[in-house]
Amino acid sequence: MSSDDKAVLEGGPEELAGRIVPIETPGSDLKIPFRNGYEHFRATSRHADTAEGELAVYEWWERTESPA
Repeated sequence: MSSDDKAVLEGGPEELAGRIVPIETPGSDLKIPFRNGYEHFRATSRHADTAEGELAVYEWWERTESPA
């Protein structure tokens, strides 16, 4: 997996583990399952230097709940 296949998440719940995540389509929104719902992240134009190389930064923009 190359650094083009990963992103770093910014914002959202502090308890959200794994701030470096795989991405399927660069630039597409990410939907991360978390506590009976989903945290949504959008791509930014920024990049961050990480232990895994330079990665695209995705920032949190909303949470949706899963139906009960």
